[in-house]
Amino acid sequence: MASLFNENNDVETLDLLDYEMPLFSNDREREIGIHPLAQQLADKIDDADLILLSLAEYNSAYSGAFKNTFDWLSRIPTRTAFGDKPMFLLSTAPGPGGGKNVTDVFLKRAPFSGAKVITNFCLPEFDKNFSAEEGIMNEELKKEFNEKLDKVKAEIEN
Repeated sequence: MASLFNENNDVETLDLLDYEMPLFSNDREREIGIHPLAQQLADKIDDADLILLSLAEYNSAYSGAFKNTFDWLSRIPTRTAFGDKPMFLLSTAPGPGGGKNVTDVFLKRAPFSGAKVITNFCLPEFDKNFSAEEGIMNEELKKEFNEKLDKVKAEIEN
């Protein structure tokens, strides 16, 4: 995805594993305050013009790692978890839903969390429809993705 933005865009890829924090709890927050990694991630979000968020689907929702990070981000005072930034929401899964369940879960929370989702794309049957060399192999899905990507690019260019 990041490679599809032109050279005039500064794209940074973040990995949740670089922001691994202890399980959030109110007691832990009272004890240590906002975790420094949560603040570092929030600073990255605040510096961004667009968030490209790719969610993995676990048991029809987002992963525990994402939920924990989301919980920590949501506790930082004076800001929303996703900094009121425009977002292109992506998901995929090995099954025919392509992460539709996790997308639906996130979209319900997005307006309350400062995620301004421009559009979203779910890629079903990842192993069948994607290759590292070719990208999206299914022509209909590729067309849908490209239309949504164009929409996102037009939105952030204005």
